[in-house]
Formats: sequence, structure tokens, C-alpha cells
Amino acid sequence: RSTKSASKARRDQINAELQALRSLLPISAEEKERLSYLHTMALVCLRLRGAQLFPPGLAPPAGPALGTELLSLLPGFLLVLSADSKLVYISENVAQVLGLSVVELLAQGDTVFDILDGRVGEDVHKKLLLAREEPGREVTFVSEMRTSKAFRLQHGGNRVVAVCGRFVSLRWPPSPCTTAFLALCTPLVQSPTEGEAASQDDVFQSMHLLDMMLIDVTESVTYHLGYHREELVGQSWYSLLHPEDVDLAAAQHRAVALGAGLGPAAGTAVLRVLRKDRAWSWLRVWARRDGGCITCTCRCLR
Repeated sequence: RSTKSASKARRDQINAELQALRSLLPISAEEKERLSYLHTMALVCLRLRGAQLFPPGLAPPAGPALGTELLSLLPGFLLVLSADSKLVYISENVAQVLGLSVVELLAQGDTVFDILDGRVGEDVHKKLLLAREEPGREVTFVSEMRTSKAFRLQHGGNRVVAVCGRFVSLRWPPSPCTTAFLALCTPLVQSPTEGEAASQDDVFQSMHLLDMMLIDVTESVTYHLGYHREELVGQSWYSLLHPEDVDLAAAQHRAVALGAGLGPAAGTAVLRVLRKDRAWSWLRVWARRDGGCITCTCRCLR
């Protein structure tokens, strides 16, 4: 009886403290009522990490109406990460992009890797490490982000998002506790899923040797990248790739060439390719091995 009474007293104390924490969150009373204890703790941890990086006394005052207006003008949502990749801030307009509120997104986990497609985790980790070692250097990566069930039913999958940001030291002297990764997450147009029909105007195909040397490409490449077929034949695929995407392309290359891919998704990647006018185009690339060659089907993303 003594043990049961003590356990109940502890539970009551924990519940009371969680309710007290929930009452302090800067959200509406209706939203507070819907919060589970898990969601409450996730939001509290997010707020604490944000307060550590952005102390209230250092932040300039901003009216809520102005903030909402500015967010509506952005092509995506804002994301802030701590030095160890923990989520610190997600702008409220994330619901317009992913179909999930901030609270629902936090239910996936408390790091950026919990909301990304797991296949690109290693590549994203490398880019964040590079950005952290060189503060101010901008890095970009593309990944599918988790979405609501309704979004997946409507669009046939998760949302492809380009994350572009850099690490910034918020106070001097710089330290992991005062450094944050500030990023803009911009949704890309959804690509057709593997096996889905697409018109010739939407895609181009290229054929490569096993070392990714181009041996043929469809004429529609001119429309998408500006090159004529004759200019590309004999070039290496790697000579067209953005330097930051080479590792991801190499991983896709190895999986396809060695037959290590498990299912069609293993041969899929989103990469930046150099156009003839020296601009970069985002491509969704499906690769498959046909005997001694590798065939790529590429679709440009906006």
C-alpha cells in the first residue's frame, strides 16, 4: 500500500508539473487542450533550446501580425537547428508545405534526421558537418520530408524539399551553444513515382557506361539543359554535377552498378546539374543497370 501510494503521488506530481508547463506555452487554449504529455514535452524542449540560442533580452520585438505577413511571402518555411542538429525553431507555415503542424512534426522526433528521408541521412550529416566547420558557408541538400497521411494520399508520397542554409554564430565568442544553422526549406515540384507515365516534354534519358561516361542522350536534353546531344556524348556524368552533390551521386552510382539497390527507390536521387548557361538545374534521376550500361531517366524540378 505504501508503494502504491508513493507511485500515485509521483504520477500526480509529474502530471501537475506537465500541466503547469503546458499552461506556459505560447499557444492557444484550444491547442493546449489537444496536446498529449509527449507533445507537451517536445514543445517545451523546443522552446528551451530556442531560449538558449536566442535569449529573450537579445531578440528585437516583432509584432505577430508582421511575422505572419512575412511568413506568407516566403516560398517555403524557416528551420533553425542547433550545432548538434536538434530542432530549435520551425516556422508555423510548415503546415502549408508538409500538411503537418509544428506539434505534429515534433512527434516524429527532435532532430532534423527524424523528419527527413533516412536514405540521405549520411549525406546530410556530412554537409552539416562541413557547414559547421566553416561558419557562413552555405550548403544545400534535397530530401523527402515526412508529411501528413492526407498529403501522401493526395500526392502519392512525401514532399521533396530543398534545404538551403548556413551556420551563424549568434554571440561572441562563438561556441556550440551560441551557433545555429539557419535555413529556408523550399518545396520542389513533386516528381512522378517510378513506373508512372510521363511525356517526352517532361523528361530526358541518358545512357552511360558503367563508369558513367555518357554514350547517348535524348534530343530533349536541349530543352532542359541547353546542350546539344553531340556536346554531351563522351563526357563524364560527374563533370556536370554540383560539387556538393557528387557524394550522393556516387552512392547512387555504386548501388546501381553493383546491384546493391533494394527496389527502385535505391536508384533514385535528386541532384544539381550544370546547364549550358552556367546555371544549376535540379534533376530527379532514376537510374537502372541494363547489362553493361546504366540508363538514367531525368526530370527537371522547379
